[in-house]
Amino acid sequence: MAVLLSTILLIGLAVILLGVKIFFVKGGRFPNTHIHSNPEMRRRGITCAQDEKFYE
Repeated sequence: MAVLLSTILLIGLAVILLGVKIFFVKGGRFPNTHIHSNPEMRRRGITCAQDEKFYE
């Protein structure tokens, strides 16, 4: 039982620490890491395989 509770506590702490900007900063949100949002990838002509199926 102690292992289960410590595991739940550790996972909860990890979620809170990963989301500090989202939870505690006004207007905070997750960064958009999709390829089409990156200007350097667009400049080089690199696209996402998921996007290509929608272009056809």
